[in-house]
Amino acid sequence: MSVLNRRIRGFRLVDVIALGLLVLLIMSVYLAKTIASRERAEIASVERQIASERAQIRLLEAEVAHLEQPSRIEHLSTTYLEMGPVDVARETTADSLAALAPPKPAPAPPAAPRLDAVP
Repeated sequence: MSVLNRRIRGFRLVDVIALGLLVLLIMSVYLAKTIASRERAEIASVERQIASERAQIRLLEAEVAHLEQPSRIEHLSTTYLEMGPVDVARETTADSLAALAPPKPAPAPPAAPRLDAVP
């Protein structure tokens, strides 16, 4: 008797094996489809988060541009810090900066060796 013609409860063994493989194939396709839909949902969530972050970046860049306006900074410096433009008489050149620097202190003389030290 051949394995292909052997019968189990009225079904050929080949038919039982084929049915088992078919069920296994159906289950694997279902599992793959479920995993793919979860990943698709996760990708969509990440893409929404990226879009939200990009919108937040654009908003922050606009706020920085507003805060860096020279007229605004000038108004704040004159109002709160009482600062103004530099007077022409106080301007200097790069060559005269060395003369404006405070003098360096003289180096301290080296310490004398101690005589009470025993080798």
